[in-house]
Amino acid sequence: MRRRLRRVLGAAVRGRGHDHQLREIPAALLDLARSGQTPLSAGTIDPGQPLTIATVIPSFVRGSGGHATVVNLMRELRRRGHTVSLWLEDFEDRHAGEPAATTKRSFAEFFAAGDLDLHVTFDHWTEADVVLATGWQTVPRALLLSGAKARAYLVQDHEPEFYGASARALFAETTYRQGLQCIAASPWLAELLRNRYGAKACHFDLAVDHSIYRPTGELRRDDLLVFYARSETPRRAVPLGLLALEELRRRRPGIEIALFGGDAPVPAPFAHTNLGVLDVAALPALYSCATVGMVFSLTNPSLVGLEMMACGLACVELATASTRSTFGAGGPLALAEPNPLSLCAALEQLLDDRARRERVAQDGVAWMRSRTWERAATQVELGLRAAFTGRD
Repeated sequence: MRRRLRRVLGAAVRGRGHDHQLREIPAALLDLARSGQTPLSAGTIDPGQPLTIATVIPSFVRGSGGHATVVNLMRELRRRGHTVSLWLEDFEDRHAGEPAATTKRSFAEFFAAGDLDLHVTFDHWTEADVVLATGWQTVPRALLLSGAKARAYLVQDHEPEFYGASARALFAETTYRQGLQCIAASPWLAELLRNRYGAKACHFDLAVDHSIYRPTGELRRDDLLVFYARSETPRRAVPLGLLALEELRRRRPGIEIALFGGDAPVPAPFAHTNLGVLDVAALPALYSCATVGMVFSLTNPSLVGLEMMACGLACVELATASTRSTFGAGGPLALAEPNPLSLCAALEQLLDDRARRERVAQDGVAWMRSRTWERAATQVELGLRAAFTGRD
Protein backbone atom coordinates (compact mmCIF):
# COMPACT_ATOMS: atom_id res chain seq x y z
CA MET A 1 0.00 0.00 0.00
CA ARG A 2 2.78 2.43 0.93
CA ARG A 3 4.62 1.62 -2.28
CA ARG A 4 1.49 2.26 -4.33
CA LEU A 5 0.83 5.53 -2.50
CA ARG A 6 4.37 6.69 -3.22
CA ARG A 7 3.87 5.90 -6.91
CA VAL A 8 0.61 7.87 -7.01
CA LEU A 9 2.08 10.84 -5.16
CA GLY A 10 5.18 10.76 -7.32
CA ALA A 11 3.08 10.85 -10.47
CA ALA A 12 1.07 13.75 -9.07
CA VAL A 13 4.20 15.74 -8.29
CA ARG A 14 5.69 15.01 -11.70
CA GLY A 15 2.44 16.06 -13.39
CA ARG A 16 2.32 19.22 -11.36
CA GLY A 17 5.75 20.18 -12.70
CA HIS A 18 4.30 20.18 -16.21
CA ASP A 19 1.15 22.12 -15.32
CA HIS A 20 1.26 25.42 -17.16
CA GLN A 21 -0.86 27.26 -14.60
CA LEU A 22 1.44 26.30 -11.76
CA ARG A 23 4.55 27.17 -13.73
CA GLU A 24 3.12 30.62 -14.43
CA ILE A 25 3.45 31.77 -10.83
CA PRO A 26 6.46 34.06 -10.46
CA ALA A 27 8.69 33.06 -7.56
CA ALA A 28 9.04 36.74 -6.67
CA LEU A 29 5.36 36.86 -5.67
CA LEU A 30 6.04 35.20 -2.33
CA ASP A 31 9.20 37.26 -1.78
CA LEU A 32 7.17 40.43 -2.32
CA ALA A 33 4.47 39.24 0.09
CA ARG A 34 7.09 38.63 2.75
CA SER A 35 9.18 41.78 2.43
CA GLY A 36 7.02 44.35 0.64
CA GLN A 37 8.28 46.77 -1.98
CA THR A 38 11.92 47.79 -1.84
CA PRO A 39 12.08 51.51 -1.03
CA LEU A 40 12.94 53.79 -3.90
CA SER A 41 16.30 55.52 -3.97
CA ALA A 42 16.57 59.22 -3.30
CA GLY A 43 17.43 61.63 -6.06
CA THR A 44 15.80 63.79 -8.67
CA ILE A 45 15.80 63.74 -12.44
CA ASP A 46 15.89 66.96 -14.42
CA PRO A 47 13.17 67.12 -17.11
CA GLY A 48 15.71 67.10 -19.95
CA GLN A 49 18.09 64.58 -18.40
CA PRO A 50 18.45 61.22 -20.18
CA LEU A 51 17.14 58.27 -18.19
CA THR A 52 18.67 54.94 -17.31
CA ILE A 53 15.79 52.54 -18.04
CA ALA A 54 15.85 48.93 -16.82
CA THR A 55 13.03 47.03 -18.52
CA VAL A 56 11.91 43.73 -17.03
CA ILE A 57 10.46 41.34 -19.63
CA PRO A 58 8.72 37.97 -19.12
CA SER A 59 9.59 34.61 -20.68
CA PHE A 60 9.33 34.80 -24.45
CA VAL A 61 8.36 32.72 -27.47
CA ARG A 62 8.64 33.38 -31.19
CA GLY A 63 5.87 35.60 -32.50
CA SER A 64 5.08 37.41 -29.23
CA GLY A 65 3.62 40.79 -30.13
CA GLY A 66 4.14 42.08 -26.61
CA HIS A 67 7.89 41.48 -26.74
CA ALA A 68 8.08 43.00 -30.21
CA THR A 69 6.40 46.14 -28.89
CA VAL A 70 8.88 46.38 -26.01
CA VAL A 71 11.81 46.00 -28.39
CA ASN A 72 10.51 48.71 -30.73
CA LEU A 73 9.88 51.13 -27.87
CA MET A 74 13.23 50.52 -26.20
CA ARG A 75 15.10 50.97 -29.46
CA GLU A 76 13.42 54.33 -30.01
CA LEU A 77 14.05 55.43 -26.43
CA ARG A 78 17.71 54.59 -26.87
CA ARG A 79 17.79 56.70 -30.03
CA ARG A 80 16.44 59.56 -27.93
CA GLY A 81 19.56 59.35 -25.76
CA HIS A 82 18.36 57.14 -22.92
CA THR A 83 20.37 54.19 -21.62
CA VAL A 84 18.27 51.04 -22.00
CA SER A 85 18.72 47.50 -20.69
CA LEU A 86 16.44 44.45 -20.76
CA TRP A 87 16.19 41.99 -17.86
CA LEU A 88 14.56 38.57 -18.27
CA GLU A 89 12.16 37.38 -15.56
CA ASP A 90 11.93 33.75 -16.69
CA PHE A 91 8.98 32.92 -14.45
CA GLU A 92 8.14 29.81 -16.46
CA ASP A 93 11.71 28.45 -16.47
CA ARG A 94 11.21 28.34 -20.21
CA HIS A 95 14.86 29.17 -20.79
CA ALA A 96 16.29 27.32 -17.81
CA GLY A 97 19.13 24.95 -18.56
CA GLU A 98 20.19 26.61 -21.79
CA PRO A 99 23.33 28.73 -22.04
CA ALA A 100 22.84 32.46 -21.65
CA ALA A 101 24.24 32.96 -25.13
CA THR A 102 21.51 30.71 -26.57
CA THR A 103 18.75 32.67 -24.82
CA LYS A 104 20.18 35.95 -26.03
CA ARG A 105 20.57 34.64 -29.57
CA SER A 106 16.95 33.42 -29.64
CA PHE A 107 15.67 36.76 -28.38
CA ALA A 108 17.72 38.64 -30.95
CA GLU A 109 16.48 36.36 -33.74
CA PHE A 110 12.80 36.35 -32.74
CA PHE A 111 12.51 40.12 -32.33
CA ALA A 112 15.38 41.60 -34.40
CA ALA A 113 16.80 42.78 -31.08
CA GLY A 114 20.50 42.12 -31.46
CA ASP A 115 21.27 45.77 -30.76
CA LEU A 116 19.66 45.69 -27.28
CA ASP A 117 21.34 44.59 -24.07
CA LEU A 118 19.55 41.54 -22.60
CA HIS A 119 20.41 40.16 -19.16
CA VAL A 120 19.08 36.62 -18.68
CA THR A 121 19.44 36.75 -14.86
CA PHE A 122 19.53 39.43 -12.18
CA ASP A 123 22.91 38.29 -10.87
CA HIS A 124 24.60 41.49 -11.98
CA TRP A 125 21.78 43.92 -11.20
CA THR A 126 23.02 47.35 -10.19
CA GLU A 127 20.57 50.28 -10.30
CA ALA A 128 18.47 52.40 -12.66
CA ASP A 129 16.67 55.70 -12.78
CA VAL A 130 13.46 53.87 -13.58
CA VAL A 131 12.51 50.19 -13.56
CA LEU A 132 9.82 49.34 -16.11
CA ALA A 133 7.63 46.24 -15.69
CA THR A 134 6.12 44.95 -18.93
CA GLY A 135 3.64 42.25 -17.90
CA TRP A 136 1.89 41.21 -14.70
CA GLN A 137 4.46 38.45 -14.11
CA THR A 138 7.28 41.01 -14.05
CA VAL A 139 5.73 43.39 -11.51
CA PRO A 140 6.79 41.53 -8.33
CA ARG A 141 10.41 41.48 -9.50
CA ALA A 142 10.28 45.15 -10.49
CA LEU A 143 8.97 46.06 -7.03
CA LEU A 144 11.80 44.15 -5.33
CA LEU A 145 14.74 45.52 -7.31
CA SER A 146 16.89 47.95 -5.35
CA GLY A 147 18.56 51.12 -6.55
CA ALA A 148 15.57 52.43 -8.53
CA LYS A 149 14.53 56.08 -8.30
CA ALA A 150 11.14 55.35 -9.87
CA ARG A 151 9.07 52.48 -11.23
CA ALA A 152 6.55 52.28 -14.04
CA TYR A 153 4.39 49.62 -15.68
CA LEU A 154 3.95 49.21 -19.45
CA VAL A 155 0.45 47.71 -19.65
CA GLN A 156 -0.21 46.30 -23.10
CA ASP A 157 -3.50 44.57 -22.33
CA HIS A 158 -6.00 43.85 -19.56
CA GLU A 159 -4.26 40.66 -18.57
CA PRO A 160 -6.74 39.35 -15.95
CA GLU A 161 -9.08 38.58 -18.84
CA PHE A 162 -6.55 36.13 -20.25
CA TYR A 163 -7.35 33.58 -17.55
CA GLY A 164 -11.01 33.59 -16.54
CA ALA A 165 -11.76 33.06 -12.84
CA SER A 166 -8.40 31.92 -11.47
CA ALA A 167 -5.51 32.70 -9.17
CA ARG A 168 -3.59 34.12 -12.12
CA ALA A 169 -6.40 36.59 -12.80
CA LEU A 170 -6.23 37.70 -9.16
CA PHE A 171 -2.45 38.07 -9.35
CA ALA A 172 -2.75 40.16 -12.52
CA GLU A 173 -5.41 42.42 -11.00
CA THR A 174 -3.24 43.01 -7.95
CA THR A 175 -0.43 44.44 -10.08
CA TYR A 176 -2.63 47.40 -11.07
CA ARG A 177 -3.07 48.35 -7.40
CA GLN A 178 0.63 48.62 -6.53
CA GLY A 179 0.87 52.36 -7.06
CA LEU A 180 2.90 52.10 -10.24
CA GLN A 181 2.66 54.67 -13.00
CA CYS A 182 0.85 52.70 -15.72
CA ILE A 183 1.57 53.43 -19.37
CA ALA A 184 -1.27 51.72 -21.23
CA ALA A 185 -1.37 50.68 -24.86
CA SER A 186 -4.57 52.61 -25.70
CA PRO A 187 -6.78 55.34 -24.24
CA TRP A 188 -9.44 52.67 -23.62
CA LEU A 189 -7.04 50.60 -21.54
CA ALA A 190 -5.77 53.61 -19.58
CA GLU A 191 -9.34 54.58 -18.72
CA LEU A 192 -10.12 51.03 -17.60
CA LEU A 193 -7.09 51.01 -15.28
CA ARG A 194 -8.08 54.34 -13.76
CA ASN A 195 -11.76 53.55 -13.31
CA ARG A 196 -11.57 49.93 -12.18
CA TYR A 197 -8.35 49.90 -10.17
CA GLY A 198 -7.70 53.53 -9.25
CA ALA A 199 -4.35 53.34 -11.05
CA LYS A 200 -2.32 56.28 -12.26
CA ALA A 201 -2.44 55.77 -16.00
CA CYS A 202 -1.49 57.52 -19.22
CA HIS A 203 -1.38 55.93 -22.65
CA PHE A 204 0.66 55.39 -25.80
CA ASP A 205 -0.55 54.43 -29.25
CA LEU A 206 0.55 51.10 -30.69
CA ALA A 207 2.46 51.51 -33.92
CA VAL A 208 4.16 49.64 -36.76
CA ASP A 209 7.51 49.88 -38.51
CA HIS A 210 6.51 51.63 -41.72
CA SER A 211 9.71 50.56 -43.45
CA ILE A 212 8.35 47.00 -43.19
CA TYR A 213 4.56 47.28 -43.05
CA ARG A 214 3.52 49.19 -46.16
CA PRO A 215 1.86 48.34 -49.46
CA THR A 216 4.41 46.41 -51.50
CA GLY A 217 2.87 47.09 -54.90
CA GLU A 218 2.06 43.42 -55.48
CA LEU A 219 -1.05 42.58 -57.46
CA ARG A 220 -3.88 42.28 -54.95
CA ARG A 221 -6.09 39.25 -55.46
CA ASP A 222 -9.88 39.30 -55.25
CA ASP A 223 -10.39 35.83 -53.80
CA LEU A 224 -7.98 35.45 -50.84
CA LEU A 225 -9.03 35.91 -47.23
CA VAL A 226 -6.45 35.71 -44.44
CA PHE A 227 -7.34 35.10 -40.78
CA TYR A 228 -5.05 35.49 -37.77
CA ALA A 229 -5.77 32.09 -36.21
CA ARG A 230 -3.48 32.02 -33.17
CA SER A 231 -5.60 29.46 -31.33
CA GLU A 232 -3.21 29.20 -28.37
CA THR A 233 -4.27 32.76 -27.47
CA PRO A 234 -7.94 32.57 -26.37
CA ARG A 235 -8.58 36.32 -26.71
CA ARG A 236 -8.11 35.94 -30.47
CA ALA A 237 -11.54 34.19 -30.50
CA VAL A 238 -10.41 31.73 -33.18
CA PRO A 239 -13.44 29.38 -32.84
CA LEU A 240 -15.76 32.30 -33.60
CA GLY A 241 -13.75 33.17 -36.70
CA LEU A 242 -13.78 29.58 -37.89
CA LEU A 243 -17.58 29.46 -37.67
CA ALA A 244 -17.83 32.65 -39.73
CA LEU A 245 -15.42 31.24 -42.31
CA GLU A 246 -17.29 27.94 -42.46
CA GLU A 247 -20.45 29.85 -43.35
CA LEU A 248 -18.54 31.97 -45.85
CA ARG A 249 -17.12 28.87 -47.52
CA ARG A 250 -20.64 27.37 -47.70
CA ARG A 251 -21.87 30.47 -49.49
CA ARG A 252 -18.73 30.94 -51.59
CA PRO A 253 -17.03 27.62 -52.33
CA GLY A 254 -14.44 29.32 -54.53
CA ILE A 255 -12.96 31.63 -51.90
CA GLU A 256 -9.41 30.80 -50.81
CA ILE A 257 -8.81 30.97 -47.07
CA ALA A 258 -5.39 31.15 -45.42
CA LEU A 259 -4.90 30.82 -41.65
CA PHE A 260 -1.73 32.06 -39.99
CA GLY A 261 -0.20 33.00 -36.65
CA GLY A 262 -0.46 29.73 -34.73
CA ASP A 263 2.21 27.21 -33.80
CA ALA A 264 -0.06 24.22 -34.44
CA PRO A 265 -2.36 23.56 -37.42
CA VAL A 266 -5.92 24.68 -36.79
CA PRO A 267 -8.50 21.88 -37.29
CA ALA A 268 -10.87 23.90 -39.45
CA PRO A 269 -13.87 22.08 -41.03
CA PHE A 270 -13.28 23.60 -44.47
CA ALA A 271 -10.55 23.63 -47.09
CA HIS A 272 -7.80 26.11 -46.24
CA THR A 273 -4.07 26.75 -46.24
CA ASN A 274 -2.32 26.85 -42.87
CA LEU A 275 0.70 29.16 -43.00
CA GLY A 276 1.73 28.87 -39.33
CA VAL A 277 3.90 31.52 -37.69
CA LEU A 278 5.35 33.68 -40.47
CA ASP A 279 8.59 35.63 -40.35
CA VAL A 280 8.21 39.38 -40.29
CA ALA A 281 9.57 39.59 -43.83
CA ALA A 282 6.73 37.39 -45.14
CA LEU A 283 3.84 39.26 -43.55
CA PRO A 284 3.80 42.43 -45.72
CA ALA A 285 3.72 40.31 -48.86
CA LEU A 286 0.75 38.34 -47.51
CA TYR A 287 -1.12 41.49 -46.44
CA SER A 288 -0.40 43.18 -49.76
CA CYS A 289 -1.76 40.40 -51.98
CA ALA A 290 -4.78 39.31 -49.89
CA THR A 291 -8.29 40.61 -50.56
CA VAL A 292 -9.55 40.89 -46.98
CA GLY A 293 -8.00 40.27 -43.57
CA MET A 294 -9.66 39.24 -40.35
CA VAL A 295 -8.18 39.52 -36.85
CA PHE A 296 -9.92 39.56 -33.48
CA SER A 297 -9.10 40.78 -30.02
CA LEU A 298 -11.49 40.52 -27.10
CA THR A 299 -9.36 42.93 -25.07
CA ASN A 300 -7.00 45.63 -26.38
CA PRO A 301 -6.74 45.80 -30.20
CA SER A 302 -4.11 43.58 -31.77
CA LEU A 303 -0.93 44.75 -33.48
CA VAL A 304 -1.75 42.36 -36.32
CA GLY A 305 -4.74 44.42 -37.41
CA LEU A 306 -2.62 47.57 -37.42
CA GLU A 307 -0.01 45.85 -39.56
CA MET A 308 -2.69 44.75 -42.02
CA MET A 309 -4.06 48.27 -42.25
CA ALA A 310 -0.61 49.77 -42.81
CA CYS A 311 -0.19 47.40 -45.77
CA GLY A 312 -3.47 48.53 -47.34
CA LEU A 313 -5.48 45.43 -46.46
CA ALA A 314 -9.16 45.97 -45.66
CA CYS A 315 -9.87 44.34 -42.29
CA VAL A 316 -12.75 42.94 -40.28
CA GLU A 317 -12.61 43.13 -36.47
CA LEU A 318 -15.04 42.47 -33.64
CA ALA A 319 -17.14 45.38 -32.45
CA THR A 320 -16.12 45.52 -28.80
CA ALA A 321 -15.71 48.35 -26.28
CA SER A 322 -11.99 48.54 -27.04
CA THR A 323 -12.29 48.56 -30.84
CA ARG A 324 -15.17 51.06 -30.83
CA SER A 325 -13.13 53.33 -28.59
CA THR A 326 -9.96 52.94 -30.65
CA PHE A 327 -11.30 53.03 -34.20
CA GLY A 328 -14.76 54.58 -33.94
CA ALA A 329 -17.96 53.34 -35.54
CA GLY A 330 -17.04 54.67 -38.99
CA GLY A 331 -13.34 54.04 -38.60
CA PRO A 332 -10.64 52.55 -40.84
CA LEU A 333 -11.80 48.93 -40.62
CA ALA A 334 -15.08 47.05 -40.63
CA LEU A 335 -16.43 46.27 -37.15
CA ALA A 336 -18.91 43.39 -36.87
CA GLU A 337 -20.94 42.04 -34.00
CA PRO A 338 -19.44 38.90 -32.43
CA ASN A 339 -21.57 36.25 -34.05
CA PRO A 340 -20.75 34.09 -37.10
CA LEU A 341 -23.43 35.44 -39.44
CA SER A 342 -22.64 39.11 -38.75
CA LEU A 343 -18.96 38.43 -39.36
CA CYS A 344 -19.72 36.51 -42.53
CA ALA A 345 -21.88 39.39 -43.77
CA ALA A 346 -19.10 41.90 -43.07
CA LEU A 347 -16.64 39.78 -45.03
CA GLU A 348 -19.07 39.43 -47.94
CA GLN A 349 -19.64 43.18 -48.10
CA LEU A 350 -15.92 43.80 -48.51
CA LEU A 351 -15.54 40.95 -50.99
CA ASP A 352 -18.50 42.12 -53.13
CA ASP A 353 -17.99 45.88 -53.07
CA ARG A 354 -14.58 46.69 -54.52
CA ALA A 355 -15.05 50.45 -54.09
CA ARG A 356 -15.91 50.05 -50.41
CA ARG A 357 -13.04 47.65 -49.91
CA GLU A 358 -10.58 50.09 -51.47
CA ARG A 359 -11.99 52.96 -49.42
CA VAL A 360 -11.58 51.00 -46.18
CA ALA A 361 -8.05 50.03 -47.20
CA GLN A 362 -7.09 53.64 -48.00
CA ASP A 363 -8.61 54.83 -44.72
CA GLY A 364 -6.51 52.24 -42.91
CA VAL A 365 -3.27 53.38 -44.53
CA ALA A 366 -4.07 57.01 -43.72
CA TRP A 367 -5.05 56.20 -40.11
CA MET A 368 -1.80 54.32 -39.57
CA ARG A 369 0.43 56.98 -41.10
CA SER A 370 0.96 58.81 -37.80
CA ARG A 371 1.31 55.60 -35.78
CA THR A 372 5.09 55.41 -35.61
CA TRP A 373 7.31 53.91 -32.92
CA GLU A 374 9.06 57.26 -32.64
CA ARG A 375 5.79 58.90 -31.63
CA ALA A 376 4.91 56.00 -29.33
CA ALA A 377 8.30 56.26 -27.60
CA THR A 378 7.68 59.98 -27.01
CA GLN A 379 4.41 59.08 -25.28
CA VAL A 380 6.11 56.35 -23.22
CA GLU A 381 8.88 58.75 -22.19
CA LEU A 382 6.26 61.14 -20.82
CA GLY A 383 4.86 58.26 -18.77
CA LEU A 384 8.31 57.33 -17.47
CA ARG A 385 8.96 60.89 -16.37
CA ALA A 386 5.54 61.02 -14.71
CA ALA A 387 6.66 58.09 -12.54
CA PHE A 388 9.04 60.46 -10.73
CA THR A 389 6.23 62.66 -9.43
CA GLY A 390 4.46 61.84 -6.19
CA ARG A 391 7.17 59.52 -4.84
CA ASP A 392 7.20 58.87 -1.10
